[in-house]
Amino acid sequence: MSGQLHDIAHKKPRKILAFLTIVAGTVLGLAGIDLVLPSVPAMPGIFGTSQATAQLVLAAYVTGTTIGLLLFGSLASHFGRRRLFIGSLAVFAVLSLAAAMATDIWTLIGIRLFQGAAASGSAVLAAGLIRGLFSDLGAMRAISAMGSIESLVPGLAPIAGAWLHNTEGWQASFHLTGILCLAICLLVFVVPSLLPHIGSKKGDTSSTYLKVVSNVTFLRYGLSHALILGGLLTFVFSAPAVIIQTMGGTIEDFILMQFVGVTCFIVTSNVTGSLVKRFGAETIITLGTILALLGSTLLLLYALMGSNNPAHLCWIFWVLNTGLGLRGGPGFVRALMANHGDDERASAIIILATMGIAALGTALVAPFILNGLLTLTIVLVAIIFPAVILIFATDPLQDAGTTPDEAANQE
Repeated sequence: MSGQLHDIAHKKPRKILAFLTIVAGTVLGLAGIDLVLPSVPAMPGIFGTSQATAQLVLAAYVTGTTIGLLLFGSLASHFGRRRLFIGSLAVFAVLSLAAAMATDIWTLIGIRLFQGAAASGSAVLAAGLIRGLFSDLGAMRAISAMGSIESLVPGLAPIAGAWLHNTEGWQASFHLTGILCLAICLLVFVVPSLLPHIGSKKGDTSSTYLKVVSNVTFLRYGLSHALILGGLLTFVFSAPAVIIQTMGGTIEDFILMQFVGVTCFIVTSNVTGSLVKRFGAETIITLGTILALLGSTLLLLYALMGSNNPAHLCWIFWVLNTGLGLRGGPGFVRALMANHGDDERASAIIILATMGIAALGTALVAPFILNGLLTLTIVLVAIIFPAVILIFATDPLQDAGTTPDEAANQE
């Protein structure tokens, strides 16, 4: 018994370190846009090009990420997750350092395309690696915590990027990401047992993307997650223009709204594990989905009142964020469980669906942006409502590990 207790005490700090290593890799990939963003306006002067061409530095990264998501989702069927995770970070690091040495804009754009593809590896593989470290409940807690950490990137990375640009030049953000990624690779090289070793992916290696999207149980969790997060991103992407151009507000109003929303998301994400342990994953996923619809509906009702005040948004927007925070981790893990081991393809599809929904929603709102909050909230409700239908119209995953009594015995 004493030996078992010693093993548990010894393993837990290593699991935490492994989790932080995985999160660091995904955060650096996410920061690939936000950290570079403050330097883009200065690139026409640096490289002697137009602002439109400079914007391709961002577009190329997004395009590469889309390609990489599908690529790594398939590669995980043939290679170990740990090997791919470190390989993608190593390539990302080399490309980051190469980008800092670019002497013309088109070389930088080309590097960014491949850099985005490499960055997607950590995003696709992270959930599977985390599931290899923890029990189902532990994975829900860990993925919720990872989501709360990642939610800080869009707010903090541009600030860090602006400081780096002003003090060290446009190359500094590339140097930083390259060096940090190499440090992660070195850590895993020195401690190879840190990340879970999975020589080949568990489950049906003959799986395809078509097979995954044909799985109704996966769609219950994965597509509903993408709809809610994609709807939230649509609102966030469009809110600055609506607030400033149609509500007489300022960027500070948007920042306050985001601060309140992100804070609520972080708090709820980090209590989700305890709630799942007590009430069960399905209850929390359903509650979070209903809250997300309630939050979007409240925004629509407020828009219908007219004469909207941007200062009031922070008192409503938090409901939507709270709903996503509650169901985010459990819903994502259950989506992976529904695929019986095909974690990477499932992750890739969820991320791609989220990006696609956010892009489509933003494009739908754009022509009507001057109509104000009403058009934006109508689109928001239209995106999130199908998520509720998915939860109530499809059967939940049947397994033995998510009821409150059984979850009490998990991590």
